[in-house]
Amino acid sequence: MNEIAAAVLAGDRRAIARACSLLEAGRGQGIARDLGGHTGKALLVGITGPPGAGKSTFTDQLIAVIRAEGKRVAVIAVDPSSMKTGGALLGDRIRMQRHHQDAGVFIRSMATRGEMGGLAPTTLALTTVFDAAGFDVVVVETVGVGQDEIEVARLAHVVAVLLVPGQGDEIQAIKSGIMEIADLFVINKSDQAGAEKLYQEIEAEVHGEKAILKTVSTTGQGVAEVWKYIESLPRRVVVAAAASFVIDHLGIAVGSIDEALRFYQDGLGMGAAMRETVESEKVRVAMLQAGESRLELLEPTDATSTIAKFLEKRGPGIHHVALRVADLDLSVERLRSGGARILNEARIGAGGHRYVFVHPASTGGVLLELIEEHS
Repeated sequence: MNEIAAAVLAGDRRAIARACSLLEAGRGQGIARDLGGHTGKALLVGITGPPGAGKSTFTDQLIAVIRAEGKRVAVIAVDPSSMKTGGALLGDRIRMQRHHQDAGVFIRSMATRGEMGGLAPTTLALTTVFDAAGFDVVVVETVGVGQDEIEVARLAHVVAVLLVPGQGDEIQAIKSGIMEIADLFVINKSDQAGAEKLYQEIEAEVHGEKAILKTVSTTGQGVAEVWKYIESLPRRVVVAAAASFVIDHLGIAVGSIDEALRFYQDGLGMGAAMRETVESEKVRVAMLQAGESRLELLEPTDATSTIAKFLEKRGPGIHHVALRVADLDLSVERLRSGGARILNEARIGAGGHRYVFVHPASTGGVLLELIEEHS
């Protein structure tokens, strides 16, 4: 196991910070892979809403309520990007400074880096780090959002949308997007004029199907009730350990593995290949390590094999792309529910891994293999 990943699992705060930095820099694939099988315990809570809704102050009070129950909580505060450095402006973290010395709280700011959707490109990867590190709750506070910035719904078990009175036609402006992703609505600054009118506007949109709660974040009023309701909700299905969705290998159909290896090993100087014959697929395999990923050379052992037919029809070349996933069954379930065409039931292939193939018609034109990470 990656040394940093092992330290994250042990709860080392410096390792957690280091893992987050590496993932944000795009250099943490090994960490993501090793942590992928140790997630799924934390409650992931999304806090979103338009600018000025008081999300950071609300989150600060929510931390206090959660900690009062003895639970450990991590916060990923997504800030706007600095025009000079591209990093987070750190406004959200400043509002939560009273928790800085609490060992049961970890607050991480990250910049959107121009990403749309209210999150940063690696927000989901960071939730994996905190989940694996043993935090009971991971709160993701988005940058101020509008109707099309709803990515938080993909990674949170529960999404709370904060709104405040006095913002005019705010409901009309956002209802076509963010209204639909909310599991509950929080009218923050409910001591201000217009709170009841806002309540009625939201109620007219949701028709009693979703809860509408009131808070005053500056005093903490109502926040404990919001947390109690969040805990009572069933967890929605989220993208499973997306930080560990990395390219495992490229499958390359060849007429002769021995001839192909002369290029990859003798020509390129790649290391020794791991060889294996997969009788069920009627294919010989040679695996070559290429950084975090691999090249899989595929030579048919029978004229009726899939690889033999591929070579006959198209000649040597890339046969498929393989992604490593933390939970194969959940990934297949999500794909099937979305109408994707799965070509086989999960079975054991080269290296002893469980895998399925997804038809090119569902993937944009490439045969996609999904391999379970910790088989």
